[in-house]
This record gives sequence, C-alpha cells and structure tokens, in this order.
Amino acid sequence: MKKTIGILGGISAESTVVYYDRIIKLYYEQYKDYYYPEIIIYSLNFQKFTDYENSGDHDGYIQEIMRGIEGLQNAGADFIIMAANSPHAVYEEVNSLAKVPVLSIVEVTATFAKQQGLHKLLLMGIRFTMQSSFYQTVCERHDLKVFVPSSSDQDEINRIIFEELTIGKFTEESKQRLLSIATKYDVDGVILGCTELPLILEQSDTDVRLLNTLELHVQAALEYSLRH
Repeated sequence: MKKTIGILGGISAESTVVYYDRIIKLYYEQYKDYYYPEIIIYSLNFQKFTDYENSGDHDGYIQEIMRGIEGLQNAGADFIIMAANSPHAVYEEVNSLAKVPVLSIVEVTATFAKQQGLHKLLLMGIRFTMQSSFYQTVCERHDLKVFVPSSSDQDEINRIIFEELTIGKFTEESKQRLLSIATKYDVDGVILGCTELPLILEQSDTDVRLLNTLELHVQAALEYSLRH
C-alpha cells in the first residue's frame, strides 16, 4: 500500500505545480504504469506566509504552517513535504507538532551532497533562507560547510525570485545573472535553496555542481511513499 503524500504548497504556487508534476512523471518513468501514489495539496496564502517571514513573527509563522499541515493530516496524508526551503527554518518545531512524518528538504539535500563527496557549498535562495542558519546547522552534521553570497548578491537573488520566478517570469538576463553569482565563489557545489531556482537554472547551464533541492525532495517523497 502506497502512503498518501501531503504537499504543503502555495509557497509559491509555481514550484508546487512542479512538485506534483515531477512526482507523477518520476513514478511513471520508474514503473511504466498508472498506480501513482495518492497526493493531497494544501495551498497556503503566499503573501501571508511571506509576511510572517519578513516580520520575524516566529510563533505566527509556525501556526500558519501548522494550519496547513493539520489540513493535510485531516484530509488523510500519511506524511508531508513542505514544498519550499524557507519553512524548514522551523522544521524541528513543526515536525514535533505534526502527527505524521514531515520529510526535510534540507536533510535530503545534505545527505545527497555528502554522498557526492562535496565539502563546501554555496546557498542560494530567498533572503530569509540565506540569512537563516538552518542549512548550516543540518549540513554541519554531515561535515559540510555552507556559505552564502554577498549582501548585494543576496539582494539580487531575492529580487529575481520574488519579482519574476514566483509569477512564472523567466528571462535569459536573470538566468545569466544567477549563473554569474553561482560561479563566482570558491565552492564544490551550489544549493538551489529555493524551489523556484530549478525552474530557471539547470545543470546543463554550468559546470558548477547544482543541487536541485526540489528534485531531491520529490525523489525522497516518492521513495518514502513506495517503501512504506
């Protein structure tokens, strides 16, 4: 019996759509049938969610995330994936409050990076993620060092994500700007620590190792659903 996947999405809607699409397609690629895992999506209010991030309202932020998680639990989800990197800033808290397992995108990414023999990683994402420490904390347990771009580069990445990627706007100019940031630092690999970044950056675009957190999370979710 496949476990029902609960996707906490809407953060943003652009990447949530890709999560659903990739789970379905990845399953078919592997099994060539239509016995897909059942999937439930709870789409949060993106502006409300980001307002909590920007205001620093830690308790309100957790309550908003838990509202979605409880909705998924009540709908029958056997486990949950938060379809974004930033809510993992409070992963330990929400995982302890949830009544079903919550699969961490950060743990999945760190485990993969370690398996690939990487040591120094650049974290790209929204400003909230880059200025938090949750990636560093988890990666340190895997003997990985995580660095972040300069303040000006953070501003540019954050602008491109919120003003373009989250509304489905993908330009060659922004792609090249992101690539220039990804390749200017002395690291072994780059964490695409926002699930919108893989929508514009692909491994074929650069020789620098890109860690596609969305794809790694999807693979882990499908494996968990089938394994259990």
